[in-house]
Amino acid sequence: MPRLVVAAPSSGSGKTTVATGLMAAFAERGLAVSPHKAGPDYIDPGYHALATGRPGRNLDAFMCGPELVAPLFAHGAAGCDLAVVEGVMGLYDGAAGRGELASTAQVAKLLRAPVVLVVDASSQSRSVAALVHGFASFDPRVRLGGVILNKVGSDRHEVMLREALEEAGMPVLGVLRRAPQVATPSRHLGLVPVAERHADALAAVAALAEQVRAGCDLDALMALARTAPPLSCDPWSPDPAPPAFEARGPGLSPGNAAAPQSRPVIAVAGGAAFTFSYAEHAELLTAAGAEVVTFDPLRDEALPEGTAGLVIGGGFPEVYAPELSANQPLRAAVSAFAASGGPVAAECAGLLYLARSLDGKPMCGVLDADARMSERLTLGYREAVAVSDSSLAAAGTRLRGHEFHRTVIEPGAGTAPAWGFTHPERRVEGFVQRGVHASYLHTHWAAEPSVARRFAEAAAARTAAVRDAAAARP
Repeated sequence: MPRLVVAAPSSGSGKTTVATGLMAAFAERGLAVSPHKAGPDYIDPGYHALATGRPGRNLDAFMCGPELVAPLFAHGAAGCDLAVVEGVMGLYDGAAGRGELASTAQVAKLLRAPVVLVVDASSQSRSVAALVHGFASFDPRVRLGGVILNKVGSDRHEVMLREALEEAGMPVLGVLRRAPQVATPSRHLGLVPVAERHADALAAVAALAEQVRAGCDLDALMALARTAPPLSCDPWSPDPAPPAFEARGPGLSPGNAAAPQSRPVIAVAGGAAFTFSYAEHAELLTAAGAEVVTFDPLRDEALPEGTAGLVIGGGFPEVYAPELSANQPLRAAVSAFAASGGPVAAECAGLLYLARSLDGKPMCGVLDADARMSERLTLGYREAVAVSDSSLAAAGTRLRGHEFHRTVIEPGAGTAPAWGFTHPERRVEGFVQRGVHASYLHTHWAAEPSVARRFAEAAAARTAAVRDAAAARP
């Protein structure tokens, strides 16, 4: 699999611009391009998916463990002609206090992939050679294959930069001028997601492709990608075992070929307010025997027919609080589903949606808690252990996750908390009540597939209970 890792000396250098532009430019050549993102970020993969027509997938060595990076990559890249991995932060930046763990450099080494360094050259000339030399020599196991210069001011500026890098023996694989017309708007948690600006995002991706096509040597980049050696690992699979349950009708034994199939419906929140999800979650639920159906809490006034499980992931409910609140029929449906004991898995935005209120606007009222925006950014990796048995995790289950929000919820934990954090701080967080598991913590279920299977089993049990109750009615 030809592959490249797009990295930078620091955040804000233009990794997303270059990586997304490369993906789109190669896709326009008719190549099947597999898009990946190092780290936990949900937003950039949305732009990657728009550029390639394939799901953007994350490679996070902290949440999933280094041993899963290459298998997850191989799973996502199967059948493709090229894979492009966008890095996170600076090339050697990773989990705080953990050395190289979860850094772009670690991902590149695990994938045995050449690195292209995107350098913001707007305020330097010959010094660029010293900068690049430092990054190339810091870890000899990271293979820096070339540089793409971003925000170059003029022809003269480009000549000076090229001369300096030629002295350093580092190939220049592209030069991009300042192009504010393709800038992507940001807000308090990063770029505005694709789902909120689809038409504008399409135009921006097309402009990025044009900019990269005009400024980069795509043939040289493809040649570099082909230097990546084979990976000696099996692709990750969402289906390592038989389904978590066997669907069957009343009075029929498991495995009976005559039994009607009844896959439990698991409704997953989507739309502009709930854009944060990992593709592997839906794959794991499907492999566990569930039917995954997406709904939009901004537009849909009822849960999908037959909903037996509810997954409400992350996103920006604070931006859409008035609209979410105005959809009273759906709020009532969610509240009734949770009150009846239906399994609900809610992360971050989902936690806020289940609260009594968000910035004073009524929400679903499932939790006796109120949420609001704050000035403080909560950001970082967490090590967690499940405190209470829930539809998602058995008490004692250990997971690594990520927090990323500018909201607070009061109280921060219920009488039965969801998680106990063991690092970097010790505290309890989240809510477990009836079938609800709600927390700020974002998790990647590929690291612990049992949580998806457990949730699918809870949904299947609800489907069976509803069916049996209907059959018992006169």
